[in-house]
Amino acid sequence: MKKFSLVEFSVNHPRLIVFLTIIITFAFMTQFPKVKTDTNPKNMLPKTSDVRVWNDDVERTFGLYEDMIVVGIVNEKGVLNKDTLGKVQRITDEIMKIKGVASRDVNSFPTITNVTAEAGVLRVAPLMTAVPETEEEIKNLQKMLFENPLFINRIISKDGKTTAVYVPLEKGASGKKIADEVRGILKKEKGDEKYYVAGDPVARDTFGIEMFKLMAIFAPIAGGVMLLVRYLMFKDLFLSVTLMMDAMISIVWSMGLLIAFGFPIHIMSSMAPVFLMAIATDSIHIYNEFYFRYKEKKDKKTAIIETMRAVGRPVRYTAMATAAGFGVLLFMQIIPVKVFGAVVAFGTVALRILSFSFIPAMFTFVKEEKISKVSEDEDIAVSRTSQFLRKLAGFGAHKPKITVFAGLLLFAAAIFGLTKITVNNNMVEWFKKDSEVRVADTVMNSALGGTSLGYVVAVANEDDFIKTPEAMRYLEGLQKHLEKLPVVGKTVSAADYVKRINRVLHDDDPKYDAVPDTKEAIGQYLFLFSMSAKQSDLDNVVDPSFRKANIWVQLKTWDARAMMDVINASDEYKKAHPISLELKPAGIAYFNLIWNHEVLWDMLKGFIAALIAVFIILIFNFRSVKWALVGYAPLLFTILLIYGVVGFAGKDFDMPISVLSCLSLGMAVDFAIHFISRFKRKIVESLELRVKSSEEKELQTPDSELITQSLLWTAARPGKGIMRNAVLFASAFSVMLFAPLTPYITVGAFIVSMMLLSAVMTIIYLPALIVLLKGWLFECECSLK
Repeated sequence: MKKFSLVEFSVNHPRLIVFLTIIITFAFMTQFPKVKTDTNPKNMLPKTSDVRVWNDDVERTFGLYEDMIVVGIVNEKGVLNKDTLGKVQRITDEIMKIKGVASRDVNSFPTITNVTAEAGVLRVAPLMTAVPETEEEIKNLQKMLFENPLFINRIISKDGKTTAVYVPLEKGASGKKIADEVRGILKKEKGDEKYYVAGDPVARDTFGIEMFKLMAIFAPIAGGVMLLVRYLMFKDLFLSVTLMMDAMISIVWSMGLLIAFGFPIHIMSSMAPVFLMAIATDSIHIYNEFYFRYKEKKDKKTAIIETMRAVGRPVRYTAMATAAGFGVLLFMQIIPVKVFGAVVAFGTVALRILSFSFIPAMFTFVKEEKISKVSEDEDIAVSRTSQFLRKLAGFGAHKPKITVFAGLLLFAAAIFGLTKITVNNNMVEWFKKDSEVRVADTVMNSALGGTSLGYVVAVANEDDFIKTPEAMRYLEGLQKHLEKLPVVGKTVSAADYVKRINRVLHDDDPKYDAVPDTKEAIGQYLFLFSMSAKQSDLDNVVDPSFRKANIWVQLKTWDARAMMDVINASDEYKKAHPISLELKPAGIAYFNLIWNHEVLWDMLKGFIAALIAVFIILIFNFRSVKWALVGYAPLLFTILLIYGVVGFAGKDFDMPISVLSCLSLGMAVDFAIHFISRFKRKIVESLELRVKSSEEKELQTPDSELITQSLLWTAARPGKGIMRNAVLFASAFSVMLFAPLTPYITVGAFIVSMMLLSAVMTIIYLPALIVLLKGWLFECECSLK
């Protein structure tokens, strides 16, 4: 019984194949209306993760908010004037009306708590109960502001030119939506003031929304460029569209499956269509070989079947390698990483199924005269591209030692560059320098304490320990130590309130700007403060049992490593000043640090596992450890060289770059599999011809001339497909260089350089390695199987 062939079935029943493909695609498309999105990095870690559990506990204990927007108001002439103060009042009032804003805890001039004393009686009231009307009232406000260290660098800059409105958000509120409403309020105000809206929820939610918009814009543009380049390569619009359909169908299937399983589209999974469109370009090898085969056979169906016989094995194994590379991410800890890996792996398998069914079926609809016309240019003897690639391969084949030595020098430089890589993440820097989000963050961080917020929680072993002078002075000393860090702009704790109350109750005498000497006095001050202040003022810095204290740490950067500096400084202080308090970091800045570490290292573990899986697949494909090692060389070289450049350029190793490692792995091994598989096939075919034309009974070990000629043929014919793949891929993703978000620019730049480098490495370096190691690689004819 004849073995079933999907290719032959598809060629014989093309309409059925196309019909079934359309039906399946529509089935997956029915899931799209159910799509959900999630741009919150917090949800990249499971709810049971230590950092989420701890942060949630800290927020409950101290009545804190997960998200905070900072609205900056700048007047170069100074904000302490009647007109600007009136605007601050109006803006604050309007912001407090926005749905999703925790209005009771909005802090600005009109709402922030001010601690004073009158006739020895503590007075706690809002700083600015009404807009000052006279110069005397403005001077009085100025005095209250600059004599209270709680306000300086928090709601007023040292130069008096900047103030801020701190806007906490209710749980689940959209930072982007509220930021847009705030901007609408600010636009109504006229005058000399400049306004800025910053904060983690602004950057995070804005990035999420812009990311999905860009996906909707750049995916079609990239597809259009691919279509144009593909048409320029083959001058066949129908088959050019077929290649794009192949990519789009796999994207619909993959994203439809993702949605059907109820997973939201996260930051990582939103990049899956880009990756699948890139992986789909591997089908260009089928097109490349098809025109050569048709020129030789002059029969469409025969050309299709023989094309798939020639490229079928490398196409299958490149798909296996790519699917395995992404599939290992299923064994990682981070759920969105798992989902991303599963989606791309499934899409890769779908692409290969389509390569053996949909694409052969579509070939049958093309008129033979059109194929004949295109195939005339597919002659390696006259094709300029083939001749150029032949010369490139010739350099490596004829000068293998020089080629390998030059590669080793670059390899050494790349290793040195790797040592300069720093692991970091900063979502604000995912926007361009002139973007509204980044400009706002830069201005606010330079003028005030900082828009990034972290906490250091001091935990005692007994109730009321925080009320002791020892504990309060410890908090005060730790704050001073932390404020020495360049990344720290401001700290606030219960010690600041205690010192302020102590001073104002002693006729504002500066010498009483200190922690009292008795626990009873501290307790009384805190009790008086709690009776008059907003509930959140004290709740935010101590727990009800006074077993825990919370230090607010405002950071001047969203770099994940900034919080690491805070943690290290806290540990240093604790070692130098031993006390029965445990110091624990918390807050959004701490979460970003852990998220950065967990996600990036999870990706790195997945990448290492993928390297191992791909190597095993290479062994199976080539049926040889030796050939697998040779095929591995361009892969490792490309990856090391690219990340060496990352190190030399001073670029942080962040999430976009970590994701690129998976793609670089898939594409580099793709080229190597195609090149070596076709080279070995060509050797076997040449030796078989020798056997037929001579009295030899079996295949012999190939001589140097045959090896060299086969390498040059491989570079000129299958190599043309490799180069077309690289150019098609690179030209499509070059459009990302014009994106407004830096991760897209990074992805675009790296994909362009990676693809071209991988192709050139394959064409030049593999021939050099094969020639240099031919005695080892061709020890027996079994190495050709």
